[in-house]
Amino acid sequence: MATVANVQKQVHKSRMLGYFTLLALASLIWSAQGTAVKFLDRHMGPIAITFVPFYITTLLFVPLLVHKRRANPAALRPTWSDWGKFTLAGVVGQVLAQLGMTWGISRSLASNGAVLNLMIPVITAVLASIMLHEKLSLLRVASLAIGLVGVLLMSVPDLRESSFLEGKYVMGNGLILVGCFGSSFYNTYCKGLLRRFQEIEILIFSYITASIASIPLLIWAEPFHWNVFSAFDWKSWAAFAFLAILMYGASMLFFFAALEHLDVTVASVSLYLVPIFGVLLAAVLLGERLGTLALLGSGIVLVATVLIMKYDTSY
Repeated sequence: MATVANVQKQVHKSRMLGYFTLLALASLIWSAQGTAVKFLDRHMGPIAITFVPFYITTLLFVPLLVHKRRANPAALRPTWSDWGKFTLAGVVGQVLAQLGMTWGISRSLASNGAVLNLMIPVITAVLASIMLHEKLSLLRVASLAIGLVGVLLMSVPDLRESSFLEGKYVMGNGLILVGCFGSSFYNTYCKGLLRRFQEIEILIFSYITASIASIPLLIWAEPFHWNVFSAFDWKSWAAFAFLAILMYGASMLFFFAALEHLDVTVASVSLYLVPIFGVLLAAVLLGERLGTLALLGSGIVLVATVLIMKYDTSY
């Protein structure tokens, strides 16, 4: 009996290592989003930067979706009710999240956005407890709190530059929080959809509805002209490809593959890895020095992540 228990523990550890690797890869990709946007904002507006690569991702995913469904004749055909759920996920999740972040930061400070983004794991945990009835155990609350302390230490420069209550930034800060809610809602709501559909199906169906809902923005709010691509240099093309293939594509597949086996609250703690990778990328690619607080905060975040990934056994 003891041998069986040991084997089960080893299998559990192996699976958790695989899930952690997927979540870490997703966080690494997300941490580079800001750098990619910087290479594109010379040519495109914030709405175009957000949604044009998003459309490319959707188109690239469609053949994969068709192949998956042909390979599985028993795959469920979405009903009108299911399409309503995908629309809710796409519009309230993706469109709201992307627009909230994009417009919010344009009306506020980047430092405000960096700090407010730290609320996503906390909002996600609350939504998961309400929508999915996930347990907010002491370990999960402690891991979220420890991780938050770590990223706050890493965000000291942003905290010093931030201005949350200044009148001209209130609207922008509110939009950023709306974007945080949209991101948290998408992850939580899609977890419920995984009971009936595969992750690739949920992604594509929700991306389709989000794409359709966002088209009017590129017609009236920020008219898009295809000739902007003629001014792209290789760095701009690389940034665009990164957003289309990795940011909206591969990273979401990694995250959903882990989310299928983990509670949303557990998976959301991995989002605290994003600033760690952001700091490391800045040091490697931009030659920025790693300060003491950044190193200390990174260590604390890693402790929080390992703590919940190793010891949370409620799933």
